[in-house]
Amino acid sequence: MSFVAASVLSGCGGGTGGSTLVWYTNPDSGGQAEIARLCTEESGGAYRIETSQLPREASQQREQLIRRLAANDSSIDLMSLDPPFIPEFAQAGFLAPVPDGVADRVTEDVVQSAIDGAMWDDELVALPFWANTQLLWFKKSVAEAAGLDMDQPVTWDQLVDAAEQQGTTIAAQGARAESLTVWLNALIESAGGSIIEENSTDPEQIQLGLASDAGIRAAEVMRRVAEVTPPAFSTANEDANATDFEQGDAAFMVNWPFVYPRALGAVEAGTLDPSVPEDYGWALYPRVDEDEESAPPLGGINIAVGAFSEKVDAAYEAAECIVSAENQARYFVSDGNPAAHRAAYEDEDVLEAFPQAPLIRDSLELAAPRPQTVYYNEVSGGIQREYHPVSTIDPERTPESAAELISAVLRGEQLL
Repeated sequence: MSFVAASVLSGCGGGTGGSTLVWYTNPDSGGQAEIARLCTEESGGAYRIETSQLPREASQQREQLIRRLAANDSSIDLMSLDPPFIPEFAQAGFLAPVPDGVADRVTEDVVQSAIDGAMWDDELVALPFWANTQLLWFKKSVAEAAGLDMDQPVTWDQLVDAAEQQGTTIAAQGARAESLTVWLNALIESAGGSIIEENSTDPEQIQLGLASDAGIRAAEVMRRVAEVTPPAFSTANEDANATDFEQGDAAFMVNWPFVYPRALGAVEAGTLDPSVPEDYGWALYPRVDEDEESAPPLGGINIAVGAFSEKVDAAYEAAECIVSAENQARYFVSDGNPAAHRAAYEDEDVLEAFPQAPLIRDSLELAAPRPQTVYYNEVSGGIQREYHPVSTIDPERTPESAAELISAVLRGEQLL
């Protein structure tokens, strides 16, 4: 039986006196508003969820929420929160503690990377909702011509060699944006390191791993990939990469799963030839070194309850409903955002919409969160400044210069 076809199960009701809850959501295709409606109906009058949409950019979402929470805003009951911002919100006391029973229920049969991305100081501080990851997308015809066995793990070096051999390109996120930090983090984690080697709430005690062996190896990969990227690589974001893969020279691409329904939608609209997505293949994120598994990017959204809400109990009842396996599967199909709950990957509607769903689940099992620090903006901002444009990266100098800049910013000696 399909989860999406099934009704929302228990966890939505609870006799809370008809509370009206405001859920601040990131922009999507309407899936969160639909889940709010369904959970409201299933609550039997216990609560009603109203949605309020945040700005499109994640940094603007953070800014709006954090300013209001810093003013003890009681109107924020529920919020859709990016994993990198969770430590900052939790450390500041802006998130209502997750009750033990709720924590146990919402983490059962959930991929570990999504749980890790919802924690701070060894405590679950938000509820895993959807957990995105990047795959390696490739043109089957080009990979075959290059002699690549895509049923086996491939490395970035193999992809560069294949692109050079076939006169094609690799689409990756080279823009000076958060996506650049996402890429670098995945490479360093895949090489066995971490951007932050020693974490602390004291900024002067944070030890960075950018100039470690893993950090230097990641810089080498980025610099080499830059040699076989599309012309507009320095401004390329996820959407631009998808366009290059659909219509340009790119035969290999690292990107989120949205690229598949996007291509099918273009075919349906008559703007893309059906032969294009028919040639799509997908595999796990490329390895940095042949003998070490990759650590793909982790994205997604978690559901957090505002610390100053006057309806915390009702908000957690609603949050459990929102993140149920059924609603995660429904949201996967409606908006193309992968589930954190493993059961959703056995849903027949999910498998029909996303034939690569089992691979997405496998990728999430390997995925690594971005640095979990209350100073994430400083870390990511420093990376974006020093590693852009990627074509100018010097593996012997860039990691060290980035580490020096970020450390100076953390000590208050320099501004970004």
